[in-house]
Amino acid sequence: MIFLYFISMTNYDLGTPLSSAKFIGFDNFIRLFSGKDREFWPSIRVTTLLSITATLFELILGFIIALFLNSIEKFKGSIISIIMLPMVITPVIVGLLWKLMLNNDHGIINWIIMQLGLNPPAWLSSQYSLLSVLIVEIWQWTPFVTLILLSGLTALPIEPLEASSIDGATYLDTLIYIIIPIMRPIILLAVLFRLIDVIKIFDIVFVLTGGGPGSATETLSIHAYRLGFYQTGWIGRASATGVILAIIATVASFYMIKFLQENRRSM
Repeated sequence: MIFLYFISMTNYDLGTPLSSAKFIGFDNFIRLFSGKDREFWPSIRVTTLLSITATLFELILGFIIALFLNSIEKFKGSIISIIMLPMVITPVIVGLLWKLMLNNDHGIINWIIMQLGLNPPAWLSSQYSLLSVLIVEIWQWTPFVTLILLSGLTALPIEPLEASSIDGATYLDTLIYIIIPIMRPIILLAVLFRLIDVIKIFDIVFVLTGGGPGSATETLSIHAYRLGFYQTGWIGRASATGVILAIIATVASFYMIKFLQENRRSM
């Protein structure tokens, strides 16, 4: 981290001796925020949109699946094993598999859509590429949220649930007024893990779209890669982007942990 902060304040270029780097202070950061780097703010927008949307959908779907798994006994272990499969696959492999499946001409997803008599979209075009990344991200990491929430559901105290049943509360009332409030720390923990992970997403985006077409799916991580290693070699500028990414992840973690601690104290 110390080296990263140092390099971010220099004009160091890839392939040149480190001794040739000149200290330029905050010029790299000023360039980012002033708009001279035209792709910086769009990458912030893409990262924010992807992080919030993916975390929200993973939380909702993960909670629904966890509720279902918690309500069954037969074949529960087998179902959990199948559901967990996407999570244990290397993200690079996931990106390659989905890139094949989303192929406009030969992908199985468009083939299925055509069999239904519908007009398939170009999934990796500028119009749908961000949606494609979002789908892949949700598919792979919803099982992780499911596993965390399922552990919380299995550890719920029985007494409040039995009391609500005796009082004639419906399942929806029990869910809203008992289960969710008790599980709030677990839910916030799942949100924290996924939010931080999506903020720094790189591998799936890099393999699936490369940050394109254009800059349609260029996250901060991809933007830092392009500045530092893709034709340009501007390591100083790339490091400044990396510092911004680290600050965003740290600030988000700080407030999520603070919110989590406040909720624990209020319970």
